[in-house]
Amino acid sequence: LCASKRLSRLKGLVMATKSEFITNMTASWIAQKSPFPFELAAGKKYAWCACGRSASQPLCDGSHKGTGISPIVITAEKSETVYFCGCKRTRTTPFCDGTHSTL
Repeated sequence: LCASKRLSRLKGLVMATKSEFITNMTASWIAQKSPFPFELAAGKKYAWCACGRSASQPLCDGSHKGTGISPIVITAEKSETVYFCGCKRTRTTPFCDGTHSTL
């Protein structure tokens, strides 16, 4: 290849890498491909991790900073066991809808 074609290809690779990096920073990570059973206490607030980066899954630990993704905050109406989404792809945030089975 001539020098200009090689340079053009190289620029394309750099742009692809840059867009992949941006996507990785703004996309939710899959924390696990199954739900998190979680015991809620009536009246208590919980912040569900929507980014998948939290070390204290399924709850938020602030790891989302800089991603443009925010946690989902809920207040438990009653004490019960719920199943928080682990794959972060649910359509019923923050609860599991089975989407993980398609990943």
